This record gives sequence, structure tokens and C-alpha cells, in this order.
Amino acid sequence: MSTPGEYSKSMITTVPADLNSEEAQYFRQTLKRFPNEAIYIYSFQQNRMLYADGWEEILGYRDDEINMLTIVSITSAKYARFSNELNDKALRFILGKSQELEKYSFTIELQKMHKNGTPVPIIVKVGVFRSENGRVTEIIGRNEVNYSINLGSVMRYAAFGPEKSEFEEELNKELFHHFAISQKEKEALAMVASGYSFKEIAHHFKVSQSAIEKRILPLYRRFEVKSLTHLVTFAYENHILP
Repeated sequence: MSTPGEYSKSMITTVPADLNSEEAQYFRQTLKRFPNEAIYIYSFQQNRMLYADGWEEILGYRDDEINMLTIVSITSAKYARFSNELNDKALRFILGKSQELEKYSFTIELQKMHKNGTPVPIIVKVGVFRSENGRVTEIIGRNEVNYSINLGSVMRYAAFGPEKSEFEEELNKELFHHFAISQKEKEALAMVASGYSFKEIAHHFKVSQSAIEKRILPLYRRFEVKSLTHLVTFAYENHILP
């Protein structure tokens, strides 16, 4: 059995970006970076970082020193196993696709460790930046510091893309043994907490009632609860719901 993160780590290196290159200068002019955010672009073709911006501001690493392996490795211990496994499964899924690749991405809420040892709450979004001949060649990552998120014991993530349901279901299947919840599951659970029936929720999302049941009922076993009321209480106590 492989160690979580083994697959994704085998595809990345410690080579930082050459920020004096024409390509990096082009990215600096064309990519918008928001406050409290750091960006990277990583090339699978060149096996190195192509661009980095904002990393000293949020995590203490210079843009010319940060590299892909460091970004993966500085996830705090509490979130590292889940994050590594999510990276593996998401990357395998995306690399198995060949169409509309730039529309695929995923997000996860976690903690990264600042260079000075301080934990920092971050929302990470990773997506396909460029592809050629049906193959992913570059990915882009946006890491946003957000002190308003409540990081409890449940890992929160979301998947996006042309085959979003398949993508998220694959992640759910693989990550089932973790305390984790997808955005799709969270949205349905929020409506349950507001008093809507499964039938009403199905109508809202324009899916079958059985599809909603498949989102909610597995949470009983995952979170070791015995009733819908217990599930909703668990969700509030663990900051899944506001």
C-alpha cells in the first residue's frame, strides 16, 4: 500500500522558479494576485516551478526560494495525511481526463506552517493552467490566508470540472476513512439543517431524491452518528455549518 502523497510527490521537484525569465515576467504582468494570497505555476514538462508570487507575505518564503515540494511539505501535521491523499486522488483523476482540462480544479481548507513555525489557515485552490494534446502540462495554485475559517476536525474540500459529480464521488470513495466532507455534501446538509426534506432538497438541486440520500446517509457512518438530528448537531459542533 502506497504512502499518502507518494504519487503526487513523485511528480514534483525542489526546483524554484527563475523569476528573471521572460515567462515569469509575463505571468507577473498578466496574473492577478489578491491580497493575502500567494500563487504558483508548476510545469510537469519542465519539472520545475515556472512562477511564484506572494509567498514571503503569507508564509515567509521568498518567491525565488519556494518550490513545489516545500509547498506540499509545510502542511501542518494534522492536515498532512488528508491533504496528501487528496492531492494524489485528484491528480490521478485529472490526469486520466483528456478534454476540457483547464476547467478542472479542487479546493481544500487546511493549515500551512509559516517559515517561523506559526500555523496559518489557508484555502488552497489547485487547477489545470495549461494542457497540450489532451495532457496536463501546467497547474496553477492559489493559496489564500483566511483567518475567518473555522478549522475543526472535519476536512472540507470541493471539486470542480465538466465531470464534477464523478470527480467528487471518486474523492468521496477514496477519502471515506477520513473525517471529511465535500462541498456538495455540505450544501445538502445545510438544507437539512434548515428543515427541508430530502424531496425538497432534491427539487432544489434538480436531482433525484435517491441522489440526495446518497449524499447524506453515508455521513452517518463517516461521522459515527445515529440520527439526522445527531448529524446536524455534529455539523455545527465541528464547524461544518456556520
